[in-house]
Amino acid sequence: MGFYTTQVVPRIINVACGMKEADPLRRRVCDGLAGEVVEIGFGSGLNIPFYPATITRVSAVEPSDLGWRLASRRLAATRIPVQRTGLDGQSLLYPDDSFDAALSTWTLCTIPDAEAALHELRRVLKPGAALHFVEHGLAPDESVRRWQHRLDPMQQRLFGGCHLTRPIVDLLTAAGFTVTELDVFYEKGAPKVMAADSLGIATAGG
Repeated sequence: MGFYTTQVVPRIINVACGMKEADPLRRRVCDGLAGEVVEIGFGSGLNIPFYPATITRVSAVEPSDLGWRLASRRLAATRIPVQRTGLDGQSLLYPDDSFDAALSTWTLCTIPDAEAALHELRRVLKPGAALHFVEHGLAPDESVRRWQHRLDPMQQRLFGGCHLTRPIVDLLTAAGFTVTELDVFYEKGAPKVMAADSLGIATAGG
């Protein structure tokens, strides 16, 4: 990985994803999390202020050393134990049935093999455990989708491999999750091509 990927992209993501407009979405997606939680794409810890007190521990999966360092102030401010315990969401170093819940926020767009990451999440979740997610991906409107496909190559180059066109719900169901809650919408104040969000809960089968 080059300098831009390791030193610039994490700072861009920290700023772009840390805008106040995202706070209500982070609060919604974290609501109801409890027990031992695995968070993939932990980034700079932007979800930490929204962790409910019912969480007992968070195992953070984050490949970027800089992203982890940028999280230091948020880590110091929380009483919930958070430990960086993995670098690759596609290969989680945990036994089967380890976690009570999982969290993923604007992560599946960037993981090179999102299918593998979701299969790994399902493996390490206890049967019936919930994955709380908010992800941007393929838009519900065809006119927006056409622009997403046009802009996707540029988006990947500028934002560390981020895809605009991944079908989030299809990926979840293909990995064996059952989507039990879902809200599909465009984020206010953002270009539709980059802000077609799916927010919800998906449960892992037995």
